[in-house]
Amino acid sequence: MLPEIMWLPLITFAFASSVTPGPNNIMLTTSGINFGFVRTIPHITGIALGFLVMFLCVALGLQQAFILLPWLQDVLRAIGVVYMLHLAWKIARSGKAESQTSPLKPMTMLQAALFQFVNAKAVMMAVGAVAVFSAQGEDFVASAVAIGVVFSLVNIPSVTIWAAFGAGIGKLLDTEYKLRRFNYALSFLTAASVVLFFI
Repeated sequence: MLPEIMWLPLITFAFASSVTPGPNNIMLTTSGINFGFVRTIPHITGIALGFLVMFLCVALGLQQAFILLPWLQDVLRAIGVVYMLHLAWKIARSGKAESQTSPLKPMTMLQAALFQFVNAKAVMMAVGAVAVFSAQGEDFVASAVAIGVVFSLVNIPSVTIWAAFGAGIGKLLDTEYKLRRFNYALSFLTAASVVLFFI
C-alpha cells in the first residue's frame, strides 16, 4: 500500500489530471449536449472502468512492452488519432440526437473503456502516476492497484462535471442552427486534441 502521506498528493494529482480538458472531457461535453446527462452515464462509467484496466496494464507490463516494442506505442497512437478524427467528423455532421439522419450515437460503456487504451492523455496520466506514486519491491502490485482504484474513483466526479456542463448547454441550443454551430466548434476541438497524442 501507499504511505499515508502520499494519499492527498495522489488524490490531488488524479483530480487535476482528470478534470482538465482532454479527449474524454470533450467527448463527454459533446454527449451531454446531444443526448443529455442520463444517456451519457454509460460513457462516464466506461471511462472510469477502462482507465482502471488500462492503468493496471501500464503498471504491470504495458510500459515494459513499449520499451521492448517501441512500434506498439506508435500503433496505439495512430489508432487513437484516426479514431479522434473520425469522431470529429461525426460530431461536425451530427444534428439533433433525435434525428434519424444523425450519425452521432451515445458512446457505450465498452467503447469508452476501450478508448482509454488509445487515449494519449490517459496513458500519460497512468505512466506518470506509476512513476511517482507506486511503491517499490514487493509492495509494488498492491500500491499499483490502490493508485488505479483512487484514480478511477476520483475520475468519476471529475468527468461528470463535463457531461453535466454539456447537458446544461444543450438546453440552450434549442434550434438546429445553434446546435450545428456548437457541434462544429466541438468538432474542431476534438480534432485539435490529437496534438496531445504527440506531446
